[in-house]
Amino acid sequence: MEHVTAGNSFAALAYLVAGVCFILALRGLSSPATSQRGNRFGMIGMAIAVVTTLVTHLPMQGVGLVLEGPQGSVVATGPLFARIDIVAMLEILAAIGVGAVIGIVTARRIAMTAMPQLVAAFHSLVGLAAVLVAVAAYLNPMAFGIADMVVPMIGQPFAVINPVSKVEMGLGAAIGAITFSGSVIAFLKLNGNMSGKPILLPARHLINLGTLAAILILVAQFAHTQDGWPFWVLLVLAFAIGFLLIIPIGGADMPVVVSMLNSYSGWAAAAMGFTLENSAMIITGALVGSSGAILSYIMCRAMNRSFLSVIAGGFGAEAAAGGGEAKEQRPWKRGSADDAAFLMQQAEQVIIVPGYGMAVAQAQHVLREMGDKLKEHGVRVKYAIHPVAGRMPGHMNVLLAEANVPYDEVFELEDINSEFAQTDVAFVIGANDVTNPAAKTDKSSPIYGMPVLDVEKAKTVLFIKRSMGGVGYAGVDNDVFYRDNTMMLLADAKKMVEEIVKALD
Repeated sequence: MEHVTAGNSFAALAYLVAGVCFILALRGLSSPATSQRGNRFGMIGMAIAVVTTLVTHLPMQGVGLVLEGPQGSVVATGPLFARIDIVAMLEILAAIGVGAVIGIVTARRIAMTAMPQLVAAFHSLVGLAAVLVAVAAYLNPMAFGIADMVVPMIGQPFAVINPVSKVEMGLGAAIGAITFSGSVIAFLKLNGNMSGKPILLPARHLINLGTLAAILILVAQFAHTQDGWPFWVLLVLAFAIGFLLIIPIGGADMPVVVSMLNSYSGWAAAAMGFTLENSAMIITGALVGSSGAILSYIMCRAMNRSFLSVIAGGFGAEAAAGGGEAKEQRPWKRGSADDAAFLMQQAEQVIIVPGYGMAVAQAQHVLREMGDKLKEHGVRVKYAIHPVAGRMPGHMNVLLAEANVPYDEVFELEDINSEFAQTDVAFVIGANDVTNPAAKTDKSSPIYGMPVLDVEKAKTVLFIKRSMGGVGYAGVDNDVFYRDNTMMLLADAKKMVEEIVKALD
């Protein structure tokens, strides 16, 4: 089967339009208010790219015309012509159909609280696709048009791949393999199939750096010789380093991990775009890779992490290794749903601070209902979002949007932090480390230097927590629990908010 390319001018223009749609999609996704429009642009761009690729790279079959003379002798041979390979086309359309059905069913059934692990799963598929394309290109370079020449040999001709394509193929396969295995570990941790606590290997940084160096050497060896063993060995090492990079990372640092894997998947797609000489893949991969890298950098700053340590892996391990129990018993005040309802009814302004506990309890809908009840009583309600609250970038924004919380009531940390001092009630639901003032004062704390929400400055802090026995993922106790202006509401987050809503009625 051969691939013939037609309509290069049309393809270039269509891919340009698709690229513009992808840029508009990223622009739209930068704000919850425009996220739906951004999604539509992304869907349109991807549809244009897929259709253009199918039209300009139709699977073709070569057909020859042979005229036979007496006794089977060849009198004349007609010119070769091509026709569409119907069987191959049906196979491609069937694969697209299967993928579409799986995607539609998954999107309709998945709970918004499970979005982080879904994103990790999708990243793994992008990485695996890059690996499979690289393997296919290595096994059949003639079909991908990356062979400089074909050397006649006994049995099967040997295609010599051009050196640039070998470098692209090796790097794309390595990045794809790292993305796949790392995303699998992230999925298992986010989905609860694997402990969120870090698994620390001795000399892990040395092992990681040595493995990465070996992969680069093998890429160079493969580009120089085209031997099979460097290609297969670098794939095995890349799969291994993906596991090694993510295993040491604790649950509190998962938002950065998700954005980092997103970046890796983009660069893997871009590398394969060069191999396939597909400008749409190059543009899309570069956009995803660069935006993911920028987002990772922004989130690292929000968590006071080093961007280089993120790439090296295990950057959150020491912080997360502190344990999961409160270190000391101090006096604290316990309140009820009735107490909370009374205090908030009397307030002029309430700032709600959601965290991962809200996501686990799936309390976003009843939380929005509580906000509506408070507004009926004349209370101003705002929502404060920390950049790394939850388990993926924008996790809290997604959940609040699903619950139809008005976009103009949702504020990022830098926009609302100054208002806590003038706020009557800060209502914290399942957010621990991102509200811990130790990040500002305790230099020995593993979260020191991380910007946090200043909830302790509010006149009253209502803090929903399952129990006083546990602490956040960073393994440090929160001084807010024990302050005179804090009332602890110990219960399942959804159940407690439901009781507060009843009390407001």
